[in-house]
Amino acid sequence: MHIIFMKGAIPMKILFVTSECAPFSKSGGLADVAFSLPPALKKAGDEIAIIVPLYQCTRESYGDTLTKVKACQVRLGERVMPCALYRGEMNGVTVWFVENEHFFHRPRLYGYGDDSLRFAFFCRAVIDLLGDLDFMPQILHCNDWETALAIIYLKNDMVLRDELKPIKTVYTIHNIAYQGQFGKSELKDVFALPEGWYDGGLGYEYQGRHDINLMKGAMLMADAVSTVSPTYARELHYPYYAHGLQGVVDIVDGKLYGILNGIDVDHYDPSHDPMIPYHFTPDDRSGKALCKREIQKIFGLSDEPEWPLLASVARLVEQKGIELIKQILPGLMDMGVQLIVFGQGDQQYIDYFNWAKENWPGQLGFSSAYNEPMASKIFAGADMYLMPSRFEPCGLSQMMAMRYGTVPIVHETGGLKDSVRAYKDFDGVGDGFAFSNYQAKDLYLAVSEAVKLYFSNEEMFDTLRYRCMTKDFSWDKSARAYEEMYDDITDGNKMVATGEVPFEDAFEQLRHCYEENDRINKARFAKRIRKDFHRIFQIHVFGRTEGVMHVEFADGNMYVRPTAHPQAEAFIDCSFDNLLDMARGIVTTDKLYLSGQIKLSGNLSKGFEIRHLLSPGK
Repeated sequence: MHIIFMKGAIPMKILFVTSECAPFSKSGGLADVAFSLPPALKKAGDEIAIIVPLYQCTRESYGDTLTKVKACQVRLGERVMPCALYRGEMNGVTVWFVENEHFFHRPRLYGYGDDSLRFAFFCRAVIDLLGDLDFMPQILHCNDWETALAIIYLKNDMVLRDELKPIKTVYTIHNIAYQGQFGKSELKDVFALPEGWYDGGLGYEYQGRHDINLMKGAMLMADAVSTVSPTYARELHYPYYAHGLQGVVDIVDGKLYGILNGIDVDHYDPSHDPMIPYHFTPDDRSGKALCKREIQKIFGLSDEPEWPLLASVARLVEQKGIELIKQILPGLMDMGVQLIVFGQGDQQYIDYFNWAKENWPGQLGFSSAYNEPMASKIFAGADMYLMPSRFEPCGLSQMMAMRYGTVPIVHETGGLKDSVRAYKDFDGVGDGFAFSNYQAKDLYLAVSEAVKLYFSNEEMFDTLRYRCMTKDFSWDKSARAYEEMYDDITDGNKMVATGEVPFEDAFEQLRHCYEENDRINKARFAKRIRKDFHRIFQIHVFGRTEGVMHVEFADGNMYVRPTAHPQAEAFIDCSFDNLLDMARGIVTTDKLYLSGQIKLSGNLSKGFEIRHLLSPGK
């Protein structure tokens, strides 16, 4: 498995192939990834587009915004099926829609007996239509089993189509439990592939069955395989997590990447979220107490501002740890806490929590009428967030809760382990609470530890709230890791970082990085940055470009300009490549200074802004 070290990257052409994309179509977290990752890659300078089926829900809600580009036919073996290509836009990113009314004009996205044919058609159309898009991609990035065949068709067609040979492929596993397993007969009858593909990667013999496994084939054929968190990538080597594919995971380990998903930090921002009744910030959380009172009222809980309010916003299924919550519920109620459970799912759990609500009136609130505005209100009003999932490839709701200052209590698995650092009272580090053994008693002990801190050390608990709210869960961070992966597999396809760069271009790259670092620093180090602070430092850039620029801090803001400044107090001499690597967090200022690769002069006694601007997040 690869560990990502983020480095500077040259823009690429990427086609993101997905079976759903918010807001056009959504059934789960993949739609949120498709909504957020491509714009983050575009922001980083890549040329990217999305391609997705044109579902009934998309046509009904967004049909007027789409433009028909082409009508054609798609051939799968002896089947010849009508197809149309439409164009739309989302957050500045082009979105292509593949239409076939018979396959996609249905109430649901998935769950039909002909799903194998539906998504074989979609994948075949993606490859056939590559020449009709705005660009021929360098990277074809596919997601989950529904788009696995796009990689197979691409590899199959490369033999006859020279223009496809330079394209590299990425396959992302969002949940390995859903693999796209079908009968062997569908290889030729439905997927229209030569029989050699059965032994060439698609064959799957498990528990006496001889099937086709589309996920397996894509994993073997892709140039890189990624999962949605580093820990989940490691877990997939074990049968408990891999659902029969652990041997395949072992085979592809050399090209396996674990990249933690992000969230839309602008959308989930309590300082201006329109879905919560009161707003608050990391430095002024008075509005959170008002949100707590409001959500207590909505769920019929007692107006007890001092009681810790716990919440769970999740599907009511065993995998989400609901059984553990059920087992410890009497003990929680005796502990003197309030609990809100909010989500749809298995009827047995709906019945149980409806009973529990009547059994502990004023202390337990429950509703299965899930909706996003109510979820945001719960995130904003709760003190602690329960997420004891048995396994969790990434998980997003713990990140959302943390953005609202709600301290997480999680099982150390998958993305939960990667996104929450367990608090330890002996050193005070951490931003949440965690348990490693998946047992009810261990969850109970973790909750007890959190409640104990809540009552006994209010200052420390508030520190955890602050850490949660200022933690970087942005997609910008994830996008840099994806760019590193793309860079690894493209080899000669990407422009090599050699040769001269016009100073105007070099300046724009540095300015973009510095402004992004400034945004992050204001969130992380707000208490250390004085509004009346004024300072100017000048940078001499050399190497693959030559020029002078300056950065000025004034009135709590930062200004980056491509000129010298007569009143500069500190001076930096450094190559463009080293400046870019420092700005992206690959190498520290100290390391380059000690090795003589950066020269610092002038008044450096107040170097906080220099250190964190040039080498952020350290």
